[in-house]
Amino acid sequence: MADVSWTPPFPALAAPVAETWPHRIELFGQEVLDDYAWLKAENWREVLKDGTALPLAIRQHLERENAYTDSMLGDLGPLRETLVREMRGRIKEDDDTVPQPDGPFGYFTRYREGGQHPLICREPRLGGDATILLDGDKEGEDRAYFDLQEAVHSPDHTLLAWSADVAGSELYTIRVRDLATGQDLDDEIKATSGEAVWCLDSRTFYYVEVDENHRPARVRRHRLGEPQSADELIYEEADSGWFVDIDTTTSGAFVVIGLNDHETSEVWLLDRADPKAQRRVVAARSPLVIYNVEHHGPDLIIRTNADGAEDFKLVTAPASAPGRENWRDLVPYRPGIMVLYQVALAHHLVRLERQDANPRIVVRDMASGAEHAISFPEEAYSLGLDPGYEFETDTIRFGYSSMTTPNETYDYNLRTRERVLRKRQEIPSGFDSSRYVTRRIFGTAPDGETVPISLVHRRDLVLDGTAPCLLYGYGSYGSSMSASFRTNLLSLVDRGFVYAIAHIRGGTEKGWRWYLDGKREKKTNTFKDFVACAEALIEAGYTGRKRLVALGGSAGGMLMGAVANMAGDLFAGIVAEVPFVDVLNTMLDGDLPLTPPEWPEWGNPGKDEAAFRTILSYSPYDNVRPQPYPAILALGGLTDPRVTYWEPAKWVAKLRTTMTGGGPILLRINMDAGHGGAAGRFDRLEEVGLIYAFALKAVGFSEP
Repeated sequence: MADVSWTPPFPALAAPVAETWPHRIELFGQEVLDDYAWLKAENWREVLKDGTALPLAIRQHLERENAYTDSMLGDLGPLRETLVREMRGRIKEDDDTVPQPDGPFGYFTRYREGGQHPLICREPRLGGDATILLDGDKEGEDRAYFDLQEAVHSPDHTLLAWSADVAGSELYTIRVRDLATGQDLDDEIKATSGEAVWCLDSRTFYYVEVDENHRPARVRRHRLGEPQSADELIYEEADSGWFVDIDTTTSGAFVVIGLNDHETSEVWLLDRADPKAQRRVVAARSPLVIYNVEHHGPDLIIRTNADGAEDFKLVTAPASAPGRENWRDLVPYRPGIMVLYQVALAHHLVRLERQDANPRIVVRDMASGAEHAISFPEEAYSLGLDPGYEFETDTIRFGYSSMTTPNETYDYNLRTRERVLRKRQEIPSGFDSSRYVTRRIFGTAPDGETVPISLVHRRDLVLDGTAPCLLYGYGSYGSSMSASFRTNLLSLVDRGFVYAIAHIRGGTEKGWRWYLDGKREKKTNTFKDFVACAEALIEAGYTGRKRLVALGGSAGGMLMGAVANMAGDLFAGIVAEVPFVDVLNTMLDGDLPLTPPEWPEWGNPGKDEAAFRTILSYSPYDNVRPQPYPAILALGGLTDPRVTYWEPAKWVAKLRTTMTGGGPILLRINMDAGHGGAAGRFDRLEEVGLIYAFALKAVGFSEP
């Protein structure tokens, strides 16, 4: 097969040179030098809340980086415009979701033509006109950044608790709208995670307060009309390494306080009918035991990995005495079949599970115990459950798509097994699935593990090793990458690209063991798996060396940095979005927002010598070496609390001064956004257009 490679035709322009201010740390007898530590602003907490607080010297450096990237990619302007126009043309701009019933109304989200942000709407179930409850376009008007996080109606349908972030820092303010007048009440709850859960009295709600280090740490109860300072503290997590969130059971009976640190969890319940309820624990936290709860009649239905159930099982326990000593198997543990999620309805238990990297839905009749599965024909696909608002129902809603099947929304009758298509994603510019092929192939890792790869390409593509390929990977936190439909990718696939997803270790595509084998001391399996997938695609003729472009974001950006160090010669280009590349320094800084909660995932290098040496061995920033690197585009957000802006900035600076050839190394920092980039649906297309144009140029395309 062909092995085509070349040097991408980027302009020969002088790149910005960051000053070096040597900073040394010594730990476990090892000295680590960091020449670019100064790019981390001393007032970083203030910067995360307000980007204008960034010190001038750092701001000027980032602006020079942005200007350099603009210059290097300046000839791609027409191509980027064409890509954005194509991608926008595949969006049905005046679109809406299928109304989800709740009592007298059906609630749904709508977008207007040209609108950037969602409209929260409802319509009477017995007929009548739909009403806009919250206009995201209006609320986000004239703002550089606006992210509507949640909009939750009260049980009596008279109020709407909604939250938004206007800086990209993930600090959400909760407001309450009177749905009769359309006006917000005086209540304003600041510095929250955005979640709000109503009590059944519709006058009280719970929320999660963020602490001074940007961590969701406290659950408070707010009574309408009272100031935030008077809100009652319901729960405060003493361990800085634990996350706090809130939810409700599908039955509506309980408010759920969920606590976790990636590998252990704990749940507390509050009676939702009592606005003065006292919390009570389900089961005290026990190392490496994870569980979550649903409620049905007198019992809780608990998903857990306790007692050796590595891929999880379902147990029941009396709601009045839910401790582990009372847990009884309902759906026993079955190795290789991972239970992902459970929904308890009045007469049925529905669970989402995964086997061999594909999900399925299983329905259980609560009275008889009889079960049946909902089947799907394609060899790689994506599936999601929408639990809805109602408990007394025989209908469940799910979404289905594959890499060649646009999103489909179904209502499924749990008794009759009738499946009704409620909505199929409409693509205004047209789409013919018969023109494309989706496949599932496998790579082989150095230790013999088979790694699934989902891919899509044009049916008429000649697989002779010359096609370019965009290979995506993540591989952390147990997150599974779904083989779902993505309209944006058609702009690459129609130009002859293969798009592939590497289902590497660190995710849970092949069960919980797949996750455990890609974390902490086994983290390098993630990187080796990705390289093995790249090599498998080359071997099978889907692409060739230097015809690959790698893409990953956040922890997937760390993957990109590690792969650039390990096997950069395979790739024509690498795109690292908000890349977690300064792993050692970040994990040594316990004041950063996410560092203590991340220690179970990566290890604590400040206290554990083995963790220190493991992280030091792969941390992308610390392992930049004098060798050629492919063209790299790194993207960050100034107010990002998850992967701080200085990580990609430091990495890019070190790459340029260390590498012996290749490149260029480009950095773009969004000065008005955080981890998720631009919040508006069309603004986000501009960022995607930049990534795709870079990928196209890296493999030799530059014409619109």
